[in-house]
Amino acid sequence: MTDQHRLAPGDTAPAFTLTNQDGGTVSLSDHSGQRVIVYFYPAAATPGCTTQACDFRDNLSAFAAEGFTVLGISPDAPAKLASFAEQEGLTFPLLSDEDHAVAEAYGAWGEKKNYGRTYEGLIRSTVVVGPDGTVELAQYNVRATGHVAKLRRDLSLA
Repeated sequence: MTDQHRLAPGDTAPAFTLTNQDGGTVSLSDHSGQRVIVYFYPAAATPGCTTQACDFRDNLSAFAAEGFTVLGISPDAPAKLASFAEQEGLTFPLLSDEDHAVAEAYGAWGEKKNYGRTYEGLIRSTVVVGPDGTVELAQYNVRATGHVAKLRRDLSLA
């Protein structure tokens, strides 16, 4: 099993460049000087991930007004992400991490237990990166439902 290193406030956020739902590339460094919410979700178009993505979509203008950019990352292929974005009206970048290297670097890939079975997979997580590239907030094993509201409270945006 993968040795899981979780990020903590003050850590330098690992750099990444991934393909988005439109086939373009997005790098964390593209958002240097901004606050970025990087959230990891297991699979596009599944009930929990759809709920979470739509929550981010519905709160996007509120996050933008406070200077935040939202990036969603999953192990899905870009074509699946494009379909998901179109189906749900998602207007923020969805990034493909098919080899889960970025998820591993962020501590969002590791051992999971489901119905008594243990396996490796994506751990629903959110990391807020500050303008200077350091981690401001890191949350692991977050719930799909209600997470965005909790995140807004934790960031004092409520």
